[in-house]
Amino acid sequence: MPTKRKQAFVRKPRSDAQRNRERILDVAKDAFTRSGANATLDDIAREAGVGPGTLYRHFPTREELLEAVYRTEMEKLAAAEGRFAEELPPIEALRAWLLLFVDYIAAKQLIAPALNALLGDPKKVFEASYVQIWEAIRALVKRAIKNGDIRKDLDPIDLLRALIGVANVATTPDWQQSARRLVDILIIGSRPAK
Repeated sequence: MPTKRKQAFVRKPRSDAQRNRERILDVAKDAFTRSGANATLDDIAREAGVGPGTLYRHFPTREELLEAVYRTEMEKLAAAEGRFAEELPPIEALRAWLLLFVDYIAAKQLIAPALNALLGDPKKVFEASYVQIWEAIRALVKRAIKNGDIRKDLDPIDLLRALIGVANVATTPDWQQSARRLVDILIIGSRPAK
């Protein structure tokens, strides 16, 4: 006698629940950026326009919310690669993504201390993000090389190291302007020799 196999059914979140989640994450990112790990969840819920129960239903702990904020930012950065690749010529897609990466560094510098304080060992969170970022930059560089826009010997990670280096060495609050200028210098310096 044949048996029917139950298939796992995963329900898509309702659109209003998804909007609430996204709004909570946006507000939480700003709150953690301003106040670090001490941002109050009740304030985040109020600012997001949801009740505390809605916030806790999506993110039962502060740690889960903070980790979700960080992962969401990394996913947005990684996803931008595909969008830029579709909309822009290869070299401009690479440039646009590197400029977005500068913004990510700024956010990470503000969110990472809170993550470290709450998670103790956030390496797993950072490692998962690293893979996404590596794949994005590699795809953009590969496309620009194929198009003849940049040298074939360019190692994609060198571009990221240069930008992270500026952020880590900078002692002034205007390091982002310097990093943005560096993006253009890196692009120009990566062009093939004529």
